[in-house]
Amino acid sequence: MKLTIKIAFISLLSLLSRCSVNYSFNSGGSVPEGAKYFSVAYFENNSKLASGIASQAFTEALRDVFINQTKLNSTQEDGDLMFEGYISDYNVTPLSIQAGTETAAQNRFTMTVFVKYTNQLDETKNFERAFSRFVDYPANQDFNVVEESLLQEVNKQLTQDIFNASIGDW
Repeated sequence: MKLTIKIAFISLLSLLSRCSVNYSFNSGGSVPEGAKYFSVAYFENNSKLASGIASQAFTEALRDVFINQTKLNSTQEDGDLMFEGYISDYNVTPLSIQAGTETAAQNRFTMTVFVKYTNQLDETKNFERAFSRFVDYPANQDFNVVEESLLQEVNKQLTQDIFNASIGDW
């Protein structure tokens, strides 16, 4: 009986050693052929609830995504891939009410960005559209205290959505 188990085990190991699995990791898209530069114009905050840090933080976050995830070089203007737009919504709303009270247990911070993407090498890829993301946080936290970290999280989501829509083939 033990000999049969050993033979089965050795046969299984022999079979597995002949099998191989190859994985490749791809971002799901590619930089257009011939593209060398991208440009990100300053995204003004046109929302009613203006934040002094939102415009600069978003603009830099969008630029950083392309620097970190592509081999493209950043230029001030007229890149092969160009991004411009504005922050159209920036707000906090109560999300859920605590049982037995009229106070919110959670708040939702939402930011919407309108983006005009121009691909100078392939006009069929151009778009103008809004991207919106949110993050929830406990209502007992003062928004002014947690705003920077919430903005960082929302920017990470928004910029990845924009990356995917422009060159990620999503």
